[in-house]
Amino acid sequence: MEIHVGDTIRMKKQHPCGSFTWEVLREGADFRLKCEGCGHQIMIARRLMERNVKEVKKFKEGQEA
Repeated sequence: MEIHVGDTIRMKKQHPCGSFTWEVLREGADFRLKCEGCGHQIMIARRLMERNVKEVKKFKEGQEA
């Protein structure tokens, strides 16, 4: 699965704040994700995250962060 820093992902289950979308801050054997609803940051294993991803929105160079 092609997921890179800056991408926005939609997970199958929602965060307790009600948001389904997360921003990727770090990639590797595990990922650091930031909830786009409340700003909470988590670390999650690559295997677990890839199993729970529903959709990936790619970051574009001209896009504002």
